[in-house]
Amino acid sequence: MTSRRRFIQIVPVAGATLLGARAAVAQAKMLDEKDPTAVQLKYVADVARADKALYKAGQLCNNCALYQGKASDPSAPCPLFANKGNVAAKGWCTAYAPGGPAKK
Repeated sequence: MTSRRRFIQIVPVAGATLLGARAAVAQAKMLDEKDPTAVQLKYVADVARADKALYKAGQLCNNCALYQGKASDPSAPCPLFANKGNVAAKGWCTAYAPGGPAKK
């Protein structure tokens, strides 16, 4: 049986642990632009650096059909780069497919 004193000692530690775990999730690993798949698809985390010959105005990761987050998320997973890190919301690659979260 846990005493009230022990409970009061445990609660702050448990709360700090949960906050730390949440912060780690919020700081998800970002996709490295030098990753072979990223290079092949010409991925850039900042659309301003996109290949102007291929990029069409308005194409961003956060409005791509493959973006697996909300349009307001600063980054999210993309199935093209599974387990390699999140793509930036304001990023772009040649596999852009219209119809993502920002378009709904």
